[in-house]
Amino acid sequence: MTDHEQVFGVAPDGAWSAPGRVNLIGEHTDYNEGFVLPLALPHSAVATATRRADRTLRLRSRDVGGTVVELSLDALVPREVEGWAAYPAGVAWALERAGHRLTGADIRFASDVPTGAGLSSSAALEVVTALALSDLNELGLTAPELARIGQIAENDFVGMPCGILDQMASASCVEGHVLHLDTRDLSGRQVPFDMAAEGLRLLVVDTQVKHAHADGAYARRRAECEAGAAALGVPFLRDVPFAELDAALARIEDEAVRRRVRHVVTEDRRVARVVELLDAGRAREIGPLLTEGHASLRDDFEVSCPELDLAVDTANAAGALGSRMTGGGFGGSAIALVPEESVASVGKAVGEAFAGAGLVAPRIFEAIPSAGARRLPA
Repeated sequence: MTDHEQVFGVAPDGAWSAPGRVNLIGEHTDYNEGFVLPLALPHSAVATATRRADRTLRLRSRDVGGTVVELSLDALVPREVEGWAAYPAGVAWALERAGHRLTGADIRFASDVPTGAGLSSSAALEVVTALALSDLNELGLTAPELARIGQIAENDFVGMPCGILDQMASASCVEGHVLHLDTRDLSGRQVPFDMAAEGLRLLVVDTQVKHAHADGAYARRRAECEAGAAALGVPFLRDVPFAELDAALARIEDEAVRRRVRHVVTEDRRVARVVELLDAGRAREIGPLLTEGHASLRDDFEVSCPELDLAVDTANAAGALGSRMTGGGFGGSAIALVPEESVASVGKAVGEAFAGAGLVAPRIFEAIPSAGARRLPA
């Protein structure tokens, strides 16, 4: 008997998977309608689900434990579902709001995406729920549609004003590639990212510092970006040409807003430069751009923290070609592009640096570009 049957008393109609993600470059650009370059992780959220004949949604998480959360599809109200269940409940609510009348479902979740690590555990949960409900209800939603539903759930139901980077990465990344995504129209191109061919590894350093975006810091950064766009008379900061950045900054009086604008415009430019190098087969040369991006996130966007800075500085000093924080910031994870012969020494140096600073040992693992959301074989 499967765990799903033990919990719900019925066999699942199917199983679905959606991964977490690492963003190689392009941070805090998505809600400015800019460019991002994520890759999917091998870590994923898996959902088994059984279609119900009524309008009841029953949810159970292997990882959080506790009892089954039972909800009515006719009584879902934003901000009124607590904890992890708000994410799948929000997806059902968003699907209904989009005009898709759903049948109920029993859904069991199991995820190995680290939570609070800036690796999109919430987006994986949203996307896997959207895909399962799409299949159970024969909606036939595309990857961008699944991602948009996930974003709406997080923005309007959970209350986190995120962009669409995480959901698009989870829904549509391809194994062995990074996704060069234009967040304005969700057009994208899968860019080959074969690190092994160049003797490279991409390490993730989970600092174990849990971030909590909903505390308002993320929302303040977004508001500052919107203020910058308004001051410059453009719809979004994506519309500020890099060549005109200095002139644009001179027109902004607020120093904090000026720094936020500088980060976003230069970060969009860094995404373009990284893609150019990857297309030319010169992945080793992207390292300095990663480190430059971290400095911008630390100094201009002010979303780093001492633990992230320690991970980046130590990795670079120990032989990484470049490093930066990844994700929304205020904790979470850093990434380091490392020659394969230096993986052990970089990991050892970072671990020792954290121990020397009296910090909890970081979790270090390799980011392998993996497949996006999919239905699993029976």
